[in-house]
Amino acid sequence: MTDFDAEPKDASPIQPDGHDVAQTAGSEVIDWYGPCDPENPYNWPLSRKWIITAVATLATFITTMNGTMITVAADAINQEFNVSDANFPNSYWPVTTWSLGGGISCLIILPLMEDFGVRPAFLTTYIIFFLFIIPQAVAQNFATLVVTRFFAGGCAAILSNTAAALIGNIWEGDRARTIPMSFFVTTYLAGASMGPVIGGVILQNLSWRWLSYMQLIWLAIFFPVYFFFFQESRGTVILQQRARKLQKAGQAVRGPQDGPKMNLALKMALSTKRPLRMLFTEPVLFVFTLWSSFMVGTVFVFTQSVEQVFSGLYGWNASQAGYLQAAIVIGELVGWTGVLLSAKLYFGSASRNTESPGTPIPEARLYVSVFGSFVGVAGGMFVYGWTSFPSVPWIAPAIGLAMVGAGIDVVVLAIADYVIDAYARYAGSAVAAVVLGENLFSAFLPLAAQPMYSNLDFRWASSLLGFLALGLSFAPVCILIWGRQLRARSPFMKEAVVEKRVDSDSSIGEV
Repeated sequence: MTDFDAEPKDASPIQPDGHDVAQTAGSEVIDWYGPCDPENPYNWPLSRKWIITAVATLATFITTMNGTMITVAADAINQEFNVSDANFPNSYWPVTTWSLGGGISCLIILPLMEDFGVRPAFLTTYIIFFLFIIPQAVAQNFATLVVTRFFAGGCAAILSNTAAALIGNIWEGDRARTIPMSFFVTTYLAGASMGPVIGGVILQNLSWRWLSYMQLIWLAIFFPVYFFFFQESRGTVILQQRARKLQKAGQAVRGPQDGPKMNLALKMALSTKRPLRMLFTEPVLFVFTLWSSFMVGTVFVFTQSVEQVFSGLYGWNASQAGYLQAAIVIGELVGWTGVLLSAKLYFGSASRNTESPGTPIPEARLYVSVFGSFVGVAGGMFVYGWTSFPSVPWIAPAIGLAMVGAGIDVVVLAIADYVIDAYARYAGSAVAAVVLGENLFSAFLPLAAQPMYSNLDFRWASSLLGFLALGLSFAPVCILIWGRQLRARSPFMKEAVVEKRVDSDSSIGEV
């Protein structure tokens, strides 16, 4: 869910490139005009940073809704295009391809766009995204939906991750970045959960094609907002623009992007090879990818199971069941408050860190996630399952949904923070592996929802998910107990100790 770069020298997927530009032998490389340079995104006024952060999170929310809005129209689309869900949930394929497009773009395309700057990458992709929604609105066959949504999903992933990069580029240090990045993750999850809610309102009053028409309308309305407020924040790009002005004025300076660049094919190979290698050679990363992927995949599972459960229990239609997704959104917003407690515990751990005195302990990121996973996700699943009786008021399973939403938000935030802290220099590749897993689970896990809830009944199907969540909840417990030893055995995580010590020294005095 966060932007990453393919270069091995990058310290973090949300660190601005070029904050400190290295000197190249035989030439003068341009740098900031001192620590107070007003063009340095870190030095932008606080009000400007929050406006940009709000615009970035809004873009994430809107584009992510595109992935799940279509789920409420499954019956209408099936009827128009003669698609059957009798033996297999074929109506979910447009969401599967949407998620696959997002996974591929995060792994391959995003690293190739790093030299273009945040602003042009976002605005160009936004226009392409808009164009791929048009055929969704006017599709004359089911295949058109499946194919065009693959590309729309790829664009949505680029847009949301570019928004994450912008946030990371303007907020310096862990403390300053905690709240803005938690906004991003929460709006990403809330966008996926809110899609069926907004979609239900539209479908209740209009045809399924208006799901796309309405998106085209608000995408067009918001484009001027993004055009004027989504500013360039990548350090290397800003310095490169400055260098070009000075070069035109006759000064012999070199921009950070001047000189030889990595071959495109090599960059693509590197951007795909390292995350996959780390995923299958780093036990901690593998387990955390599985944990986070299950959480995000569960959000998409609910787009299928909620309609089955509430139509089966209470005779609700697709639109009414879509409204129930609001319970998950409420839970996610409640879960966001856990980031405040988590941040307090994390930064407070610096006083007892014997491994690297003065710096927070990476495992302290996971304290709140233990409660969120055991009580929120696993507990919420059992509540959702064992209140699924026609005689029980609908509010009871809705409370279970809210509990799961709160737990998922806490867990996904904790995993993202821990991976960035623990892998430091290689955090970009580690996050890429996690994002790939999340997209794969979002694509394929919900395909099992319909047969599972049909064959096991509502209570045991939700219980099965609850038991899986319960098993994965032991992952942070194990990391809390043996995390230091595991980091010492990892060639990638060993460097994090030095990296975090340097970051801590440079952030002394932060509020």
